[in-house]
Amino acid sequence: MENRTKLSKTLKPHWVVAIAFGSAIGWGAFVLPADWMREAGPMGVILGVLIGALLVMVIAVSYGFLVEKFPVSGGEFVFTYLGFGRINAYICGWFVTLSYVTSVALNASAIIVLFKFLYPDLVEIGYMYTIAGWDIYFSQIIVAGLALIAFTYSNVRGIKITGRMQFYFSAALFFGALFLGIAMTLHPETAFSNLQPGFNMEIGTLSSILVIVATAPFLYSGFNNIAQASEEFDFSAKIAFKLMIFGLASGGAVYAIMVYTTAMGAPWQQLTSGQPVWGTGDVVVDMFGSVGLFILTTALCMGIFTGINGFLVSSSRMLLAMGRARILPSMFTKIHPKFKTPYIGIVTAGVICFITPWFGRQALLWIVDMTATGVAVAYAYTCASAYKFFKWQESPARKVFSLAGTLVSLIFLGLLFIPDSPAFLATPSLIALVIWILLGALFYLFNGRKYNSIAKKIWIITFLVKKHLRIMLNGIVCKIKKQKKSRHYNQEGDFYGKVY
Repeated sequence: MENRTKLSKTLKPHWVVAIAFGSAIGWGAFVLPADWMREAGPMGVILGVLIGALLVMVIAVSYGFLVEKFPVSGGEFVFTYLGFGRINAYICGWFVTLSYVTSVALNASAIIVLFKFLYPDLVEIGYMYTIAGWDIYFSQIIVAGLALIAFTYSNVRGIKITGRMQFYFSAALFFGALFLGIAMTLHPETAFSNLQPGFNMEIGTLSSILVIVATAPFLYSGFNNIAQASEEFDFSAKIAFKLMIFGLASGGAVYAIMVYTTAMGAPWQQLTSGQPVWGTGDVVVDMFGSVGLFILTTALCMGIFTGINGFLVSSSRMLLAMGRARILPSMFTKIHPKFKTPYIGIVTAGVICFITPWFGRQALLWIVDMTATGVAVAYAYTCASAYKFFKWQESPARKVFSLAGTLVSLIFLGLLFIPDSPAFLATPSLIALVIWILLGALFYLFNGRKYNSIAKKIWIITFLVKKHLRIMLNGIVCKIKKQKKSRHYNQEGDFYGKVY
């Protein structure tokens, strides 16, 4: 309980937007357009990401309300605990931890893809083995490991450093993508005909869109990092919803721009044939040479950096919340005495992510599917919890939106798990998901009794005590002053009475 008051409240609004936007974009917008177009065609991808953004905005209504009411580390875990109790909170927290930690790993591994395109000799030193068609070299492990160490260290140093870095990285990312989109439109050798046919006709128009919509929980998962960082706001949590919407709208725009940029440079069927190392990079180099490559790689680096940064924040705060709830060891509640950060959780997330580079690029796509599952579960629990909190007579609109958000989240899950769905999980993703669930069951087996012994809501409510105690004391002081001065200063006494 003591540790709860020690997190540094230094996050500015524009830093928080950067955490949401930068985490949602990450590396995927710059690395995966060719992979997505192979599945859905350029227009299928663009419509899919934009529709996905709108659907996630519906979910954001519930997040905005709950962050306003409960600005505390833990986000979805806390919301589910208040709405549905301990068991459901644990299930939600376990899946959210999956999505956050694997998102850090995805961004770190994307550095390998970048280096493989730019400096192939550097990342092809010390061949070890091949997995799913991807050669693993010792130098790749070193490159990803150094990136994880650097960002883990900067996160331990304080949220103020993290927030400022995130803002600068996000600005460079956004304007880099915008510049490439405009330049590709104006280039004399590009053509809108390269976007035709707009969809993957082998599966049809609707399936082309749905296969991308199903990945929306992964594509935009960073927006809910705002909930994890809310305990460190230096401003009112009432504006959290607006920050989420701004982050989602900006993210959707960048995804669409980068798919458009990739497709404009060459016929997309030609671009997606075979297994190019980096389809977007090939197009930009062909059109703009080294200058275009510099802009693209800078934007990609910023996307990778914002992804690692943002999800280290969220994963460590989730581990902090689960440590407070005693479902994880109490060491996760420790706050750095100087930097005021949950350093044990930050270091733990960094260490876990070091596993991913050992599995190659194909593992990235498996993890994307698994991550989308974890985020969709979190969305469903959060919206359902908000539905329980809202009252029809007080806020019918919010009640409707929270119900709609719950249904949208369940649709996301259905697209991933219904066998005939175009986005049905691949077998490796299902196997990895089953392993994660079994690990969660094992953790609960050893910690469930301790977790269930906690007095109802005690670890959540204490963060509000200080605030409400201050209000009560101010009211008492005003009342005393009113009583003392009412004999001679009746007007002033009325003022204090109104304040109280």
